[in-house]
Amino acid sequence: MMDSQTPLKRTGEQQPATQTDEAAVHLAKRLKVTAIADCVDTGASATEEKRSEHHCCMVGQAAPNFNSVAAVMADGSISAVSLSQFRGRYVLLAFYPADFTFVCPTEITSLSDRVNEFTALDCDVMVCSTDSEFVHHSWRQQARDKGGVGAVAVPMLADRTRAVSRSYGVLCEEEGRAFRGLFIIDREQVLRVAQVYDMPVGRSVDEALRLVSAIKFADENGQVCPANWHAGDAGIVPDIQQSKAFFSNQ
Repeated sequence: MMDSQTPLKRTGEQQPATQTDEAAVHLAKRLKVTAIADCVDTGASATEEKRSEHHCCMVGQAAPNFNSVAAVMADGSISAVSLSQFRGRYVLLAFYPADFTFVCPTEITSLSDRVNEFTALDCDVMVCSTDSEFVHHSWRQQARDKGGVGAVAVPMLADRTRAVSRSYGVLCEEEGRAFRGLFIIDREQVLRVAQVYDMPVGRSVDEALRLVSAIKFADENGQVCPANWHAGDAGIVPDIQQSKAFFSNQ
């Protein structure tokens, strides 16, 4: 199949694109037709077509649901996990590229080591990759000093069909694995934070905790959190007059 850089050729000769070709390309794009004729190059790859069909994961809307996804639980057992079972609690869902890699174990073990701090905020933590539950289980058997994660205290979801990663908009179609997506979902299962990092860059657990804490504070106090807010800091009453109490102390 020709790519977007391949010149059009007929009977061994390069031919310029005609107005008819251009009109056909325009129609094909509007109708989402992937191929209209062998001699017409639409300039859109199959990967771009797939990306255009991704679910748009929007903050302030219902978090993309998932049901009965196999996961290795904190106790090492394998169970089916659905998002709906966490209703009434906050959820931090962290996608990562792959097991038996390099940055990923540092993130997962860091989340696991501080899981009690998330629990204190009424927040459950889950991590997810496109590896199978059996690969997850094997990785847990490998010690941290050997590149494994050990008996981590957070469930590891196995997105084998890639449906969950795709619904959250973090799937790299070319590689079949997820970017480092971090999503915070509230008690009503509304998406409140959506962050996506490139694969080489690890995330900050301190920042993840700060975000969960800030969202919980805003929900429970009816206030908003200024820049660089941390637990214990003052919030702002979102009212023209009452907000002056905050700004007068700056």
